[in-house]
Amino acid sequence: MNAHDSEPQAASKYVMICIMRIVPVLNWTLVDGAVETLDERLLPLLEAIATSASLASAVVAYGISYRAAWGLLRDYQRKLGAPLVLLERGRGASLTALGEQLLRAQKVAAQRVARILPALAIELRPALRQQDGNRALPLRIAASHDLALATLAESLPAAGIELELSVMGSLHALKEFAEGRADLAGFHVPIGRGATRERAPFLRWLRARRDRLIRFVDREQGLILPRGNPAQVKNLRDVANASLRFVNRQRGSGTRLLIDAMMAGENLEAPAIHGYGNEEFTHAAVAATVASGGADAGFGLRAAAAEYGLAFVPLVRERYYLAVRARDADKAVVTRLIQALKSPAFLRRARRLPGYQLPATVSIAGLDALLPASPAKSTHP
Repeated sequence: MNAHDSEPQAASKYVMICIMRIVPVLNWTLVDGAVETLDERLLPLLEAIATSASLASAVVAYGISYRAAWGLLRDYQRKLGAPLVLLERGRGASLTALGEQLLRAQKVAAQRVARILPALAIELRPALRQQDGNRALPLRIAASHDLALATLAESLPAAGIELELSVMGSLHALKEFAEGRADLAGFHVPIGRGATRERAPFLRWLRARRDRLIRFVDREQGLILPRGNPAQVKNLRDVANASLRFVNRQRGSGTRLLIDAMMAGENLEAPAIHGYGNEEFTHAAVAATVASGGADAGFGLRAAAAEYGLAFVPLVRERYYLAVRARDADKAVVTRLIQALKSPAFLRRARRLPGYQLPATVSIAGLDALLPASPAKSTHP
């Protein structure tokens, strides 16, 4: 682990007060006198045909009727003045030069805008509902990016909480918490044998007498790879040996610390990983980069890989905690937060996230879980 990686870095921040997020997507428009948006089914159908070399197989894979697919191809042959697909008896289906050109343009454009479109998203903030006639209580959380935490945020209006969520690396979140700029801090640490060695950077910002922990979720992280894992990657050593293009997480994030620790365990230096300096700030951005062809491998959550239909190689399980000050543990806003964590709405949605496991009970405890086990005392006189 490099020394500078243990320091909090600039955050990728956004504020979420129980928001609804609207994200732009890539669409194509046919301009020929009149302006017409390309049918959203066309490009996925062409990709399915290119993969299966059969129209019959493609319609099954894409989930469209044969009749609808045939009509779509016929309509666009008329509009474009040339066929996109060549159908030959006994030889299946293949893309024409025009079809290949269109599909290639889609892949290139998707790769180029994969990191731009999420940044253009807007957040709608509906009016907060109040609980039992009481006003909504403000709660500031600085936290590492997590899909279950985003799900929890959507449940908080019903709990009477006005959430301000700032997403950043785990170490930066703990620093914000320790310096009083956040009420809670969300961070994650590996669990299992030997995992306590990786917790020293986090303990730097926590105090046993001052702070308490809420066990939030357990989750699974590993390598995110193209569908089917064509390079048969099993670990970071394979990524290095195959010279695969890698997309990393930002310095100061808990996942970056985990990646660096795993590299050290495999005796890998940063130059051995092609793209080690290519950083993204969220698990979703890593998965999107791999899905768009911008990288051959990344590291992140199983749930993020599943969202994009990507291959996933599990490498570690970790525990996500919410740090809270002992003096705040009995405050109404924290009580409401605990109630939201136990609510059927949150539990139902969180259990749908692949690779996640929820604790049997939700409670507030001390820092013992993060501290190295004390050596057993001798019973000999």
